[in-house]
Amino acid sequence: MDLRQTALGIELGSTRIKAVLIDRDHMPAASGSYDWENRLADGIWTYSMEEIHRGIQACYASLAADVRERYGQDLTETGAIGVSGMMHGYLPFDRDGKALTAFRTWRNTITGPAAAALTERFGFNIPQRWSVAHLYQAVLNGEEHLPRLDYLTTLAGYIHWRLTGWKAVGVGEASGMFPIDSGRLDYDGDMVEKFDALLAEKGFIWRMRDVFPRVLPAGQEAGILTEEGARFLDPTGKLKAGIPLSPPEGDAGTGMAATNSVRVRTGNVSAGTSDFAMVVVDRPLGVHREIDMVTTPAGAPVAMVHCNNCTSDINAWVGLLGEFAGAVGADIDRNGLYDLLFRKALEGDADCGGLLSYNYFSGEGVTDLDAGRPVFLRSPSARFTLANFMRAHLLSALATLKIGLDILTGEEKVQIESLCGHGGYFKTPGVGQRMLSAAVSAPVSVMETAGEGGPYGMALLAAYRIWAAPGERLEDYLERKVFARAKVTGLTADESDVAGFAGFLERYRRALAVERTAVETVEE
Repeated sequence: MDLRQTALGIELGSTRIKAVLIDRDHMPAASGSYDWENRLADGIWTYSMEEIHRGIQACYASLAADVRERYGQDLTETGAIGVSGMMHGYLPFDRDGKALTAFRTWRNTITGPAAAALTERFGFNIPQRWSVAHLYQAVLNGEEHLPRLDYLTTLAGYIHWRLTGWKAVGVGEASGMFPIDSGRLDYDGDMVEKFDALLAEKGFIWRMRDVFPRVLPAGQEAGILTEEGARFLDPTGKLKAGIPLSPPEGDAGTGMAATNSVRVRTGNVSAGTSDFAMVVVDRPLGVHREIDMVTTPAGAPVAMVHCNNCTSDINAWVGLLGEFAGAVGADIDRNGLYDLLFRKALEGDADCGGLLSYNYFSGEGVTDLDAGRPVFLRSPSARFTLANFMRAHLLSALATLKIGLDILTGEEKVQIESLCGHGGYFKTPGVGQRMLSAAVSAPVSVMETAGEGGPYGMALLAAYRIWAAPGERLEDYLERKVFARAKVTGLTADESDVAGFAGFLERYRRALAVERTAVETVEE
């Protein structure tokens, strides 16, 4: 394989770091991964810096081993590299590059006062997980590290900085840090001035642009892999320096790229540990706490419904059922167990037979919960079968997303003609598609590369950085050169599925008080 005719995408997701190497035809050629989990330390959802470093190096080593096994050669170079990560969060550093606090991830719901104050001051929805909300909450809390703050970035921005020395992020990633002006492809100037005024009121001499990363749209130069960066990623010393990098992006932007959903009026749903729906819009929307306004990797405005919780509870139950299978001597691997249980859900009643599940491992902004407790409940007369049990968990994973989408389609009159799904929720063919189609009452398509998800999308953005024609727009590049011959499977849920999801959601809304009570009464 000519390694110079490849592009590498690496994404640091919530439960797995994954690398995907694509060839000149934009098809996956090799992959690697590393499993990890966030932890709750002193009330903060975080990953340690040591685990971040160990994880990305182990993921790259796994990719290099796959290349060696498949092609009989060492992974010494690629045409381009792109790094993605979980959007939002708080990673502050001093001038010596030392982390000033633990990494505060998107999962934290500890910035309520700051998010509310900024939303009112800006006239623009600032969710709790956004970097500026974390920063302003630190200001409100009077945290001692702030006078030493020199740089604030995201997980993707941090890794990109380590690889290239550049303090920059892609515009889509930046749009989850601070509001973006899509016309200028930069932070919104009026809101920057308003935030600087707030900082001045608190006595700080540094300003927002002093500490935030530069903003770069897809395709722009974003540095090259330095010698130090190459050793950081590949401690064996085989990876060569000098490889160009694309602007680092968040998992929302890579999801849009992976599903060819960067053109106006296209949309996608990414469903993994968290889930979010992205619809590219052509006009400003009103201010809704449940809807984020972010951008595509090229800077076009996007309405985003983001939910903190999706598949974690499903994973926990599959783990329990797998433990039972092992105890009775059943020989089934984890992937096979997922397929079996997901397909079983198709046999369940459309409304799950009266079963209910709340998949809240953490707080959820859409339903106004600052913490979460997974809850499964049923009435004595409910049809308690394995099929209904699994279906309840699959519908629960989409319920909060549906609540947010109802605002987008109802109050804002945004039409959803179809959606493209990607991520682990859609890996078993036809199952996740059918559940999502029932939720949105619209066709849902899944591409052959759906299981690759964000890292594949990041590899495509890296490819766009080096292989796009001069002046070629991202949406045209993806449509003409990547997805023109893509294998796409479409599915539309039948009316009974749609009615069943509506019935499930009605019960779900009515019983939310149970989840609230669990949060109040069950200790972490």
